[in-house]
Amino acid sequence: MSSSRPQNNNNPAADEVDPVADHDLDELAEDDAAEILEDAQVDSDGDVAMDSDDDEQETEEIHLQNDSIAYFDSHKHSIFAIAQHPIHTHLIATGGSEGEDDDAPGKGYVFDTSIAVSQQPLLPASYASDPVSSSARENTELKPLFAIDGHTDSINALTFTLPKGDFLVTGGMDGLVKVYMVGVPKGGDSSQARLKFLAESRETEEINWLIPCPSPEYPNTLALGASDGSVWVLTVDIKDRASPIRIVQSYFLHTGPCTAGAWSPNGNLLATVSEDSSLHVFDVWGVAGAKGLVTENGQTVVSLTGVDQRFAVEGGLYSVAIAPSGTFLAVGGAQGAIRIVGLPRLGGQSAPAAQIAGAGARRAATAEVSTQAGQILAALNVQSDGIETLSFAPAPQNLLAAGSVDGSIAVFDTARSFAVRKHIREAHEGAVVKVDFVKNAPQPGMTGWLLTSCGVDGVVRRWDLRGATASQNVAGTGLVKEWRGHQGGGEEGGGIFGFVQGETGERVVTAGDDALALVFEA
Repeated sequence: MSSSRPQNNNNPAADEVDPVADHDLDELAEDDAAEILEDAQVDSDGDVAMDSDDDEQETEEIHLQNDSIAYFDSHKHSIFAIAQHPIHTHLIATGGSEGEDDDAPGKGYVFDTSIAVSQQPLLPASYASDPVSSSARENTELKPLFAIDGHTDSINALTFTLPKGDFLVTGGMDGLVKVYMVGVPKGGDSSQARLKFLAESRETEEINWLIPCPSPEYPNTLALGASDGSVWVLTVDIKDRASPIRIVQSYFLHTGPCTAGAWSPNGNLLATVSEDSSLHVFDVWGVAGAKGLVTENGQTVVSLTGVDQRFAVEGGLYSVAIAPSGTFLAVGGAQGAIRIVGLPRLGGQSAPAAQIAGAGARRAATAEVSTQAGQILAALNVQSDGIETLSFAPAPQNLLAAGSVDGSIAVFDTARSFAVRKHIREAHEGAVVKVDFVKNAPQPGMTGWLLTSCGVDGVVRRWDLRGATASQNVAGTGLVKEWRGHQGGGEEGGGIFGFVQGETGERVVTAGDDALALVFEA
């Protein structure tokens, strides 16, 4: 669908909704946009030149392709972060900056995308009484439900807590963590969601990332990484009125900015990487320690730095992901370097047998589960520039996707010695910002095969990774869907900083450098 982009109306910040009861908590939704850009010359009398043959007075109208079904344009400047409620997936939170100046405050919003009208035709356009008008539908303008204020610098990280999305947590370049209670009516109408400020905390100077812990045993827990290299694990406890934000752990092993983090699927381990080229996998809850599987520092199950030349990545590490099995992870860094590192099998299948067979078998089991911990299982270097993003496919597939600053996406087969399955060399024009597998594809047999990506070119793409192992020289190979609407990168910036797509990938909501959040429909 092609149309003009709606103008950025810079809607005033939504008034904060009335406070909600402490237990009426849940979450928010998704958005999109479009805009008309015109350039007309004015003569000395102040009149706009019309139908002039003079090239210097010719009016130029620029039409931008816009494939979105809805847009959110309340931000005044770049949107750096986006999050989606884990249950009420129409509920979306975004964070960014109010301007280009160094002293510009941070600003965030929560909005609902459920009002975005699906544009999937029930019948082919030829069946419509007016095929032309039926194909030229207007985008839905999304309004803020709640405005997030109080950050003195950009909001560059935010997340809803797991498992129920009871809280929205924001992190800023001012080092501030702010927590809001999220309430959704019992009927589940996310358009009626309410948020209420709970507490704030500042433990560091600048926050780089926030991720929620997936363990149901430790609800409403999150980890954050900071520019000073520190790593923090926090828990939100509404019952503690005096101090609802509690520090669970704090780590200071990185000597450079902590650039990325990832929880193991069971939430027992937290892996973090840094610009100093180090990897540390923390035993947050002491599960590995109880089995004697921690390193000499007593905090980690794996600690690797550039001192080990097999692991060293000159220029730093910038991405990390843990396999669904929890038995190994991937880190990505400068110059296209990827390292695959083994993790201890904390829930190893050999444990029951050891319990039955006695102490000797238990010692053997411990040795077995710790054998691969910290081992460098593979060193990959297919791409030519930094690896900004990594994603493992959900079961039953065994795939690892890596997005690079060189614009390519490489896909590795983790079950076949990490052989290259696909190398899409021109996946995006410019850096690939994020790759993410669709977790539960609605199409039969497609789970684990569909990959979504975005880049600084302002484009979102969906890839079908089935097919023989091959090196792909054409960006279109395996491309099943493409969405446009954001400004692409250039001297004045542009592109997409992130997206969310729920479990099914049927709707993708983006965070744009052009201050727009767009909703695309698969």
